[in-house]
Amino acid sequence: MLAMNYRGPLRVRIDQKPMPEIEHPEDAIVRVTRSCICGSDLHLYNGLVPDTRVGSTFGHEFVGVVEEVGSEVRKLKVGDNVLVPFNIACGKCAFCKQELYGNCHESNPEATAVGGIFGYSHTAGGYAGGQAEYVRVPYADVGPTVIPPGMDPDDAVLLTDVVPTGYQAAEMGGIQPGDTVVIFGAGPIGIMAAKCSWLFGAGRVIIIDQVEYRLEFAKNYAQCEAYDFRSMDDPVVFVKKTTDWMGADVCIDAVGADAAGNAMQTITGRKLMLQAGSATALHWAINSVKKGGIVSIVGVYGPTDNLVPIGNVVNKGITIRANQASVKRLLPKLIDHVQNGRIDPKGMITHWVPLEEVSDAYRIFSDKLDNCIKTVLIPPSART
Repeated sequence: MLAMNYRGPLRVRIDQKPMPEIEHPEDAIVRVTRSCICGSDLHLYNGLVPDTRVGSTFGHEFVGVVEEVGSEVRKLKVGDNVLVPFNIACGKCAFCKQELYGNCHESNPEATAVGGIFGYSHTAGGYAGGQAEYVRVPYADVGPTVIPPGMDPDDAVLLTDVVPTGYQAAEMGGIQPGDTVVIFGAGPIGIMAAKCSWLFGAGRVIIIDQVEYRLEFAKNYAQCEAYDFRSMDDPVVFVKKTTDWMGADVCIDAVGADAAGNAMQTITGRKLMLQAGSATALHWAINSVKKGGIVSIVGVYGPTDNLVPIGNVVNKGITIRANQASVKRLLPKLIDHVQNGRIDPKGMITHWVPLEEVSDAYRIFSDKLDNCIKTVLIPPSART
């Protein structure tokens, strides 16, 4: 089968790989019809996530058709069209029972933090991802969800990560009616977090980034204010000034390890790798939120350490909430939002690219070329 093949930082290509096989009675094999390149895939692509091994296939956002099921799979059958959450969850451990599907204790037993994730390095279990023609899906009765009849596959594929992560970013912010919400990062997750903030009753939503076309897209898609931090002397002072020197009620870090805007953070976190990525956006979020406010973190950082102003967290009485999105928990309400027109996931997609051109797709997305917001990869079998 065709599959994306990681060859080292900034190097990916398409290759022939062996077909996946049923390895456990609870597995399924899914023929991929859509997969995405996620902003967090760029952390892998740029070499910022430890134990990202040459030969890996990325891709944790995909939908497809069930081709084969293990002997103990009861909820899926061959031919079902399914969307597959990026979390790999057993459904039975102590954390899954709390609906913390991103922290499953069984799917990534060597780790003390994150559960298993498709195509996201061996720190997340070493599972092959969905930027391929076929994928082995463990715990097939737990994660995969049959796509509702009539749902556009382009909507469905964004329900595997982008929509749940953006929604949970806003949810973790504890947004109250009338709150001012500031989101750092105008990638797909940040834009979706801005869109979803309105669903929780936000009175004002601001997004801060440095890429003009993304800011323009965010204004139109999420109906929010959008500002270029390059035009500011200090984003923290800007937020304070625009909130009567109180600070935002909620700040969301939707950037993570690739953040720009501070030379020291960039050098130590992205160039020398003395810390787990550049924590610039997290600094801004902590320092911009009001006393007693909430900082929500969905940006990805590599293990294990970052330079973070923890003293300000203590002295301001800030609550920090962070996690990988619990996709399975959120899907019923998010499917309802999509079906009733409150969220338009496919409206974020700007590029549909053949899987065979995955190398060019990564370059376009990483280098922010051609006004790219969100890229969908389409395997050959889905184009016939």
